[in-house]
Amino acid sequence: MDTQIIQQYGEDILCYRLRTARQKKRMQHEDLEKKLISLYKEERALYKQLRDLGWEPLMPPVQKGWKRFFVLREDVARSRQAEFFQNILKKINTYDWSHRKDFMTRKRKFGRKKYIVKEQKLLQPCGWHFEKLGFNEYEKQMFHEEYHHRQWSKDPIKKYVFNEPWRFVLRVRPNMITKVRINDAILESRIQGIGNYLKRNDLRKRQHRLLNGNYQYRWKEFEKYNEVNEFKNKSLQQIMDILKE
Repeated sequence: MDTQIIQQYGEDILCYRLRTARQKKRMQHEDLEKKLISLYKEERALYKQLRDLGWEPLMPPVQKGWKRFFVLREDVARSRQAEFFQNILKKINTYDWSHRKDFMTRKRKFGRKKYIVKEQKLLQPCGWHFEKLGFNEYEKQMFHEEYHHRQWSKDPIKKYVFNEPWRFVLRVRPNMITKVRINDAILESRIQGIGNYLKRNDLRKRQHRLLNGNYQYRWKEFEKYNEVNEFKNKSLQQIMDILKE
C-alpha cells in the first residue's frame, strides 16, 4: 500500500487490505489468464462430449462420389495363398475418393490442361510403422527396403515396399454414406460462443502462448548451413579475395 495513504489515514487502514492501481491491474491480467485456461478446458470437454454422442443411421443412404481401393486379383483369390495375401492387403491397403467415377484429375502441362488418372499405390510404411502393423516372419519376407529423399530433410527415410504389387488390382465402388454423427444444438452453441469470444477479442494467440509457451523453431539444417557457409553476408569483392587466396 502507498505510504502516503498510511500517513493520511493511519496504520489502521492496513486491515482493509486496499490494493494499489498496479495490484488491481495485475489482478485483472491474472483473472483473464485464469478465464482463458478455464475456457480451454471447457472447450475440450465440450468437444469430447460431442464426439461421444456416437452415430445414427441415415435413412435413406446417400451416395457421395466414388471410392477406390485394392482387392485380390481373380487368379490370386482362387489360389491356395489367397488367405495369406489377403492378410497382407488388410494392412497395406489404401483408399481414395473422387467425385468422378474414372478418377481423372486435371493437370497442367506445357500451358495446357490435361486429364490424367490419379495414381494410387499400396501403403509403404516406414520403420516404426512397419513394426506396428504386426507382420509375421513369412509376411516380412514379401517386403524390401527402399530409401526415399524428402525435400525438407537431407537424411533419406527408409520405407518397406511390397515385392509383388501385381497380385492386387484397383476396384471402384460407390461411396455410400449410411450414418451421420448425432448433433446436440446446446453443445454446438456453447462451442460456437467460446470461439466467437476468443476470435472477437483476439485471444487465441494469448491462450496458445499461455498454455504452450512461445517457442522459436529453427531448422538444424539451416544452422549447419550457416556455420559452414563462409561467404554469407560478404560483398562480391570479399568473396573474390577469398577465392584468390
